[in-house]
Amino acid sequence: MGSRTFFHHREEEQKEEREQSLQMTSTTRKKRFKTSEEEETFSLSELSIAAALALTSEIPQDYKLRREAAILELEQRGQKRVRFGNEMEKLEKEVIRNCRLLRVRADRKALRRKAVEKAQMEKDYIELRSGRPPMFWIPLRVHAVWERMEVTLACTVLASPPPQVTWYKNGVPINLRLAPAGKYKIKNKFGMLTLQISRCSMEDSAEYSVEIKNQYGEAYSFATVLVRKYYGKESGFDSEIYRRSLIAREADFAFSMKPLFSKEKEPFTLSCYFSSDLLEHQRDIAWFRDDELLQNSECHKLKYQDREASLTVSCAHKEDEGFYTIRVPSLDGYKEQTTYVFVRDAAAETPGAPGSPLNVKCHDVNKDCLILSWVAPSDNGGSPILGYFIERCVAGSEDWVPCNDRPVKTCRYPVLGLTEGQTYQFRVKAINKAGISHPSKTSAPVTTYDPSKDKRVTVIPYDEGRKIEVFKDDLEGHIKVPLPPTNVHTSEVREDYVALAWHEPDPRGREPLNYYVEKSIVGSNSWQMVNLDMPVNSPRFALFDLVKGKSYCFRVRSVNKYGISEPSLPSEPITAGAKLATLPPPSRVLAFRDTKTSVVLQWDKLKDGLEPLGYYIYCRETGTEGWQTVNNKPVTCNEFTVPGLQPGKEYVFCVKSVSEAGLSESSPETDPIVVRPAIARPSAPRGFVLLSCGKSEMTIGWKPPKRRGGTKLLGYFLDQHDTSELDWHEVNIRPIPQRVYTVGNLKEGHLYEFRACAVNMAGVGEVSEPSDAFKCEEWTMPEPGPPYDVKFTEVRDSSLMLHWQAPLYTGAGPVTGYYVDVCEEGSEEWKQINKQPVATTHMKVSDLETGKCFIFRVRALNKAGIGPPSLPSDPVVAKTKPGTNEIELGVDEEGLIYMAFEAPEKNDSSEFIWSKDYEGPPDADRVRTEEKGNKSKLILTNPSEKDLGVYSVEVTDVDEDISASCTLTKEDLDKLLKRSHEIRNPLIKLISGWNVDVLEKGEVRLWLEVEKLSPNAELHLIFNEKELKSTPTHKINFVKGKGLVELIIQNFCDDDKGMYTAQLQDGKAKNQFTLVLLDDRFAQVAEEADAKRREWKKKQGPYFIENLRWKVTESCEVLLTCKATNLRKDTSFQWFFNKKARTGGVFDPQTGIGTLCVKKITKADEGQYKALVSDDRGEDYTKLDLTKGSFEDLLKELCRISALSASPLKIQPTDEGIKIYTDVKYYTDYMKTTWYHKEKQVESRDRLKAGSTMNQIWLHILNPTDADKGKYVLELFDGNDTHKLSTDLSGQAFEDALAEHRRLKEAAVAEKCRARVVQGLPDVATIMEDKTLCLTCCVSGDPYPEISWFKNEKVIVFKDRYKMDVKGTVVTITIEKVCNEDTGKYSIYVKNKYGSETGQVTISVYKHGEIPVGTDEKTQVETVMRKPK
Repeated sequence: MGSRTFFHHREEEQKEEREQSLQMTSTTRKKRFKTSEEEETFSLSELSIAAALALTSEIPQDYKLRREAAILELEQRGQKRVRFGNEMEKLEKEVIRNCRLLRVRADRKALRRKAVEKAQMEKDYIELRSGRPPMFWIPLRVHAVWERMEVTLACTVLASPPPQVTWYKNGVPINLRLAPAGKYKIKNKFGMLTLQISRCSMEDSAEYSVEIKNQYGEAYSFATVLVRKYYGKESGFDSEIYRRSLIAREADFAFSMKPLFSKEKEPFTLSCYFSSDLLEHQRDIAWFRDDELLQNSECHKLKYQDREASLTVSCAHKEDEGFYTIRVPSLDGYKEQTTYVFVRDAAAETPGAPGSPLNVKCHDVNKDCLILSWVAPSDNGGSPILGYFIERCVAGSEDWVPCNDRPVKTCRYPVLGLTEGQTYQFRVKAINKAGISHPSKTSAPVTTYDPSKDKRVTVIPYDEGRKIEVFKDDLEGHIKVPLPPTNVHTSEVREDYVALAWHEPDPRGREPLNYYVEKSIVGSNSWQMVNLDMPVNSPRFALFDLVKGKSYCFRVRSVNKYGISEPSLPSEPITAGAKLATLPPPSRVLAFRDTKTSVVLQWDKLKDGLEPLGYYIYCRETGTEGWQTVNNKPVTCNEFTVPGLQPGKEYVFCVKSVSEAGLSESSPETDPIVVRPAIARPSAPRGFVLLSCGKSEMTIGWKPPKRRGGTKLLGYFLDQHDTSELDWHEVNIRPIPQRVYTVGNLKEGHLYEFRACAVNMAGVGEVSEPSDAFKCEEWTMPEPGPPYDVKFTEVRDSSLMLHWQAPLYTGAGPVTGYYVDVCEEGSEEWKQINKQPVATTHMKVSDLETGKCFIFRVRALNKAGIGPPSLPSDPVVAKTKPGTNEIELGVDEEGLIYMAFEAPEKNDSSEFIWSKDYEGPPDADRVRTEEKGNKSKLILTNPSEKDLGVYSVEVTDVDEDISASCTLTKEDLDKLLKRSHEIRNPLIKLISGWNVDVLEKGEVRLWLEVEKLSPNAELHLIFNEKELKSTPTHKINFVKGKGLVELIIQNFCDDDKGMYTAQLQDGKAKNQFTLVLLDDRFAQVAEEADAKRREWKKKQGPYFIENLRWKVTESCEVLLTCKATNLRKDTSFQWFFNKKARTGGVFDPQTGIGTLCVKKITKADEGQYKALVSDDRGEDYTKLDLTKGSFEDLLKELCRISALSASPLKIQPTDEGIKIYTDVKYYTDYMKTTWYHKEKQVESRDRLKAGSTMNQIWLHILNPTDADKGKYVLELFDGNDTHKLSTDLSGQAFEDALAEHRRLKEAAVAEKCRARVVQGLPDVATIMEDKTLCLTCCVSGDPYPEISWFKNEKVIVFKDRYKMDVKGTVVTITIEKVCNEDTGKYSIYVKNKYGSETGQVTISVYKHGEIPVGTDEKTQVETVMRKPK
């Protein structure tokens, strides 16, 4: 409340001042004139005097009064009097003149008063400088800290002259030179004494004291420091102090977030790391994209774990591109980091298709229509975008329905025909001549509704929160036929459509309204209804397919269930088809350096009030043609940092404006810019160290700035400070080029601090922190001083090269060696690397653990011992940085041996420093260097063994180490010298020696291939010591661009036998190649050429394109096939086997396929098969040799298929025993079968019979017993593989089989002993009357059967003419003097106890002279008595 009142009064005062000031008629405002007092400044010495007075004594009361009076008078005289008039110019000039007079008077009085005051101050200061013993104004106080924290002991002293200060730990003076580097830092500023102890350990718990003394006395102050080890909240601090200590150590960002490059439709994760765990009040982390807060959702996963905050996008779209900011709360407000996420286009389904549109949004939503907008893609695929297709679907479904039939030219489109209350989603596709893009990201769901509904409802509140809703429709029930709409106008006019809008009639009535739209061409009186088939529900409508260039007027009618209204007033004339022009491109596009991988672009915004949707940026590397898209989402600012560029490469950029009409033309290209860091002022130097000390001089060294500003350092400015004085003094006026400097004219025994700042072409950099206080006393120690400038180069995964400078103070003798120590960062345990001292000032450090951070220091050794260590080096991580280049060793085009090194990250002022064996530059008489761009070459002018060694190179004036080395060995040098000789004395390189090819027509092609030759190359082809010239029969082709030499001989014969030599010359390079075609080689080529010639002639008629081959089918049939072509109707096809024609083959003239099928192949089918095709044009044949090995291969395949077709072993009882068998499709003797019983091979003997048929393999066990039980295995060997079948004949299976065998055996015995008629009776017998008929047959049976004869099923009584004779098994019936009555059916019936059987015969008796039915007249029929065998 108080602050608000204050600001209110302040505004009132300012308002009064503005009202009191007079306004001039001219437009010039007058400058306010200041007196010299107002512009007065104080020098550094004057400020030091004032500070000393404040610290050493109290200011007298009268001095204070006088000072306040002077200040009051100064304020009164220095009040600002500014007058302005608004009546006339004359008054203005008068006011200016009076102000100048007042200024002169004020200056004179101010100078007089200043002189008096300064004299008085000098007098007072001299009085205060009178001697005074030291005293502690504020003494030391006790401190308790946690382990690894730092603590500062401070006190304020008063003394004159300034006292000498000494700090003690447990009564022992603290010596900064003997203490670990950086452990203690002592300062003395304006009477404030501080001792800073870094990284406290348990050993730092002690009593600390400070002694101050001058010539008038001395004083002491004591304090105890207690270092505690943390074991939890109950470790000695109360909870309040514990919370404060945590709050005091807020987490900060560990690294800067780098730009992220993702791809459309793919996930990405943006991570941010912190230096420590976040405190409770810091954990409310917020993520923003383009200043829009992101919430945790399915699309955006926000996570914090293990000092890492991450944002994960599950499926990236172009809309996810933009500036991402993470914001972390802090006690001072918040901390934040920002980076840019790029989303690249997904690979197009059709090459050359454009990228997908983005930012699909819905506007002006009504009951049945809406306006859809989107942004054009940045990538058109290489050809202009022809338009866009829009699709919609009901939210929650994937049934996409097209909204337009023809491409839309602009990025805005009205969608009609929607259903009220339905929720929709939309997406857009771009199209060019190559194809259609991927669909855009679907729009947010939108529900159609009546936007005027809320306006027609009146809400009346009453009775504490209740309300009454009065609908305007209910009050307009008297309206029947609607009134016409009003204010018909065009809301949008585009090339593809015209959008109309109007106001509903008022009053509109209770019934729902629809609308009909009518159009009329200007100048005509006819109106045409345009939506007769589709009434409009909303006061919006879009018309398509209007004639471009014509002007139209529109009017609308309202309609409800009672009728249709009168037409509305016509709209203003509108011209259809006006093309929406694209915006102009931005101007003045400028590129500036930023970092080693990025460039900053700036451009002017569009003028004349044009507001684009954003800008697309494109880049191109100089020397290339293809433009690359930088951003896929338009940026709205006019400045952008383009990351991800190649260091040291040169680029040009352009920008396009984005609007509803699409993309503009490209802006003018920027000037080419090389990607390098921007030039800036350097950071502060650091790491001051005392290198040598005399009685009145000190030699100081320091480390270079971490950031050099992207250019060469011109030098350093050094300041010194005597701790007994207040002022700092400049040591040098001109910059010191080196980092070692001897400061003279010092006072022995005094303590001095130093500070420095670096300077480059951008200016003077930051001033460093003061160094430790160094005491000026002459060094007399026998040990050497510390080495300095410890640095490292060639940092790789497990090694680096360490360099240092020899100590300036050598002690009692020269330095004889060095020891190198190492420790991991964060540790204080130093380990000595080398057991024996190294004599050089460099050392290769190997076997480092990859990824670990190390610190190094060096100690010098002489005959007196080891001196103090150097200042520790900067921390270095043992890891090869990505993109690290190595030295390239090679030979150039002129045959010079070189070593080359490329450093894309070098600056304009950087230099390549080459050295050999780390001892300095190579001998200038033996090498020379060449530099071009980012590459340096070291060329060996006269290479020899003197040049062997280690060559290293280092790039100067860069913030990070860029260096490499390589070792030139004797083996490498020999290879390079050989290559150099080849280049200096070139030979035409042979790629492919002489080759001999026989072409299709029998031509012989001799050819060879060498490297590409110039157009001036020459060829001489020598044959048997005579040069050949190109003729029709011996054609020579010489293709220089391909290095091809060929000779084509038409009719190759004995005259072409000999030696062919190709002599080539191309400038200085030459070579010759010889081909010998003699003896067997010639005969082989000649035979092949003759065969090819005959083959070609053969192909003039029918010929085979597929030779004869065999195939075994699944049914174990052998199929011989071949295929011929170039056939005619009269072409014949024949099969031959062993030179004899064979039938059974099939030939299809349509396909040319001939087939011969051998169903059951046997040994007899082994032989030579031949297929012949012929007609009047010629003939061709193909042979297949199926003998020996080929026939065995066929049988093997047949056996394999047969073995695979074998059924599982089956058990079949028989009357003789038990049969175990398998069925196969075809069995041959070539297939080896072996039976096993209980894993023992079964041999065929009396009771075990093994056998096979064409389709079955079996084992017959005769008269089986219990010994025959067990597992039976059948092995089938097809010539290559063994196939096994098995069955188990035991248990119930054996019992069942044995029982069935016995039953079958008994049945067989019965069948064998059964009475039967074996043979003898014919079916029909004819006989002439009066002849004697004799019928004989054999019978069998045990016991002998009973025999009965029947005639026409009646028993024959043997008497008179009928007689029966039985002799053993032969039964004979005799009928004497047969007659017609003897015709009939006769049968013999035999029977015993095992069964019976009947044999039948039909007797036919014919008369003399008749011919029996079914016989020839000439046939003499005689009756013969047949006796059975």
